Amino acid sequence: MPIEIPSGVKVDISGTHVTVKGSNGELTLDLHPSVSAEVKDARVVLTRGDDEKQSRSFHGLDRSLVANMVQGVAEGFSKDLEVQGVGFRGEVKGKALSMSLGFSGPKMVDIPDGITVNVDGGTNISIKGADKQKVGELAARVRSLYPAEPYKGKGVRYKGEYVRRKAGKTVA
Repeated sequence: MPIEIPSGVKVDISGTHVTVKGSNGELTLDLHPSVSAEVKDARVVLTRGDDEKQSRSFHGLDRSLVANMVQGVAEGFSKDLEVQGVGFRGEVKGKALSMSLGFSGPKMVDIPDGITVNVDGGTNISIKGADKQKVGELAARVRSLYPAEPYKGKGVRYKGEYVRRKAGKTVA
């Protein structure tokens, strides 16, 4: 499946090295040696040298990675998180995200280059960037600080994530 290149996005291919530039930044990728890429008629076409199982799997992987790069520099990716709990909040301090989650001190998470974090009202966190992997990894790291627990429902969760509640202990 060829990858459509939207206007404003430039794709450079030299050997197995792919560089994608757009309004949201620049991303690079080294393709697997069995996969080659070329630009034809404002489309990126990836082909593989043979039909071995490993070549087919790397062909699909590299195609997905290049498609995500093109979408990332054109539109960008975002993840939204919600913080629930009394006194639980987050705020951006310089190049770090400070999370107050009921521990003795705040938990700090470094924000990588190319990623922007916005905190609205202390409880809604929006992570945006061109690199899908970095956005998802940062969101997972923030969520792992205090995942939503099933008894009171407090913690960090993805926006729209359903947390199944459990009944607590009962006294006989």
